[in-house]
Parts: sequence; C-alpha cells; structure tokens
Amino acid sequence: MSNAGILDDVTVKPVGRHTIANLPINLFASVMGLAGLSLAWREAVKVIALSAIPGELIGWFAVLTFIALAVGYITKWARHPAAVAKEFSHPVQGNFFATIAIGLLLLSAFLGPYSAAVSQAVWIVGLTLTFTLAYVVARRFLTSPENAEHTLPPLLIPGVATLDIAVTGKAMPFAWAHEANLFALAVGSVVAGIFVTLIFARLRHHDPLPLPARPSLMVLVAPFAVGFLAYTNLTGSVDMLASVLFYFAFFLTLVLSPMVFRSHVPFSVAWWAISFPLAAFSIAFFRYAEAADTDLLRALAVAMFAFLTVAIGVVFVRTMTEILSGKLFRVH
Repeated sequence: MSNAGILDDVTVKPVGRHTIANLPINLFASVMGLAGLSLAWREAVKVIALSAIPGELIGWFAVLTFIALAVGYITKWARHPAAVAKEFSHPVQGNFFATIAIGLLLLSAFLGPYSAAVSQAVWIVGLTLTFTLAYVVARRFLTSPENAEHTLPPLLIPGVATLDIAVTGKAMPFAWAHEANLFALAVGSVVAGIFVTLIFARLRHHDPLPLPARPSLMVLVAPFAVGFLAYTNLTGSVDMLASVLFYFAFFLTLVLSPMVFRSHVPFSVAWWAISFPLAAFSIAFFRYAEAADTDLLRALAVAMFAFLTVAIGVVFVRTMTEILSGKLFRVH
C-alpha cells in the first residue's frame, strides 16, 4: 500500500464544505492533552516554585473543550450518522473513539479536589465506556482480518484507555474499585504489549509512515508511561518493574522525538497525538524523580514538563488558527 493510502486511513475524509460532518473524532485527543497537562502541572508545583492557578485553569478549559466537542460530535451523529458509523468501523480511525473515554477518566482525576461525587460519576462513565470499547476493539481485532498497513500506533489507544482506569481509580471509594483497577491493569498491559509488538513489526517490515501521520509515533510512549503510573498506583511503590517501565518510556521518547519534531512534518489535528503521551511521561518523570530522590532526575523532570507545556501550547495555537480560519471543516 502506498503512503497516500495510509494517509487516507489516518485522516477523516471531508464530506462537505464547512460542515459538522467533518468534525474529526481524533480532536478529542486535545482533551487528553489539556487534562494531562493540568495533572502534570499539579506534579510540577510540588517540585518548583510555580503557581497552581494556570494548571487549574487549563484543567477547566479541558472540561469546557470536552463539553463543546461532545455537543459537536453528538450533533454530527444526529445529522450525519453514516459518517460516524464509517469512522467507528474504520480499522484505524475507530480506535480514536477511545480518546473520549480517556478524556473522561482524566477529567475525573482533575475534578477530584473540587467534587468527589462528580469525580466518581465521571470515572464510572469513563470506566464503562473504556471497557466497552476495549471489548469491541478486541473482538474486531480477532474476527476481522486487516491489512498489515492498518497496524498503526493508534491501535494502542483503547489499551492505554484501559490502563488509565487504574491510573485514575486509586482514590475511588467503591468496594469493587480495587478489583476493577486490577482487571484494567491486566487487560491494558497485556493488550498493549501485544499491539506494541505488532506495530513495531509493521514499522520494521512495511513502508514508513507518511509525514502527516508521523506524530502518531509518540503514542508508542504511552503504554509504558501510563503503565508505570497504573502499576505504581496499585502497588504504592516504585520497584524494579516500575523502573523498567519508566526508563523504557524515557528511551522511546529519546528515539521517537527526533523523528516527530521535524519542521517538514505538516501540521494537522493529528499533532494532538503527541500531547497525552508526553503528559503521561511528564507525570511519570516527576513521580520517578521523587522516588529516586536525585537532583538530576528532578531537573530532567522539570525540563520535560517545560517541553510538554511548549509543545501543547504550539499545537493548541495552531489548532485554534485552523478552527478560526475555517480550515478544519473545509474541503481542500
């Protein structure tokens, strides 16, 4: 399959000029990035003299962004159900529906200090949606053979969503929460391990990703960074396995960043794929540095947080430019 064919698989084909039918499902990744940045900000203020207010404002903006996108996508579903069905059944684009679930789980963690009841309700909705989508994706994967070219980094998103249940569910007071978190860790870690292997094989033995899809490579960092957070949340300590997860996330970030952050990679909504993996790694970095208790790791964690903040800031500005100019919903 040509690079052009792959590009068709990772972007939404426009339906009409300036229409809600062109609202891409992967724009929900912006909620993940913004909420992740807000949670990373809470970790940062524990280490450096930084006001907590900007991080909280970013979190509330993530809430508003989710509401706006939810209203927009429900409208798309009502007016253009065939377009939504096509996205959901697509072997690549369908994985992005899990970004809705991840967004809910992250928002539940953000809302915790403000309202325990709201946080718990949002977490339950996110958990239900996450397990449902994980089940659908697993059934689809086992019963609907696909071309190897479709084995792309977005395939990891539903598995990472399952891991996020354990990341955000530690404080949940329900009697069943601990077992749900263990179930989520089991499903997410094994599924992610299988899919990472398949994706690495695809990248090794098939055509390289086209430039517009290059940002999705950063999704490969997420299972290890999120896995670290999920595992340490449940065990309460940073042991050898946790260290392995953290340092492999570190290694992949070093390997993949020069491939992604290149001036010739064109901007699109797909750039939001970098946001949550970097945010998860930033949070993991702060927590690992705290456990290791070394000044070097603390300094590197701060540098990672600064990079995350700048990266999301640039992607946000570029996205708003696309929206305000009408390019996001325009047929080119």
